[in-house]
Amino acid sequence: AYVRKQPKGFGRNALIEGDVPEGKRTLLVEDLTTDGRSKIRFAQALRDAGALVNHAFVVFYYGVFPGSLEALGAMDISLHHLCTWWDVLEACRDRPYFPETHLAEVRRFLEDPVAWSARHGAN
Repeated sequence: AYVRKQPKGFGRNALIEGDVPEGKRTLLVEDLTTDGRSKIRFAQALRDAGALVNHAFVVFYYGVFPGSLEALGAMDISLHHLCTWWDVLEACRDRPYFPETHLAEVRRFLEDPVAWSARHGAN
């Protein structure tokens, strides 16, 4: 089944395309997550349709936004991921792909993305 970001506006499961495994354990699979909010919405849509959703898997988890894992946990959703920005930064540290100045700037962002964004013009 595929969960849409926005409902189509018709049908019993306007947010979901395909068959929902009602009463069955269901793994929510996505490419990435930032703060976890979309995973919560998708899991809730699947739950509303009858699926049992307590786990989500993503290839990439940003791992820098405060409260994301706690918000998922409050919905009884465990997030599983392959890597985070911290993993990418660590891999780049030992390879000559980027100058150290760039890696240092990425590190500053990862340590406090909200403050970093504010310092760089975000509203």
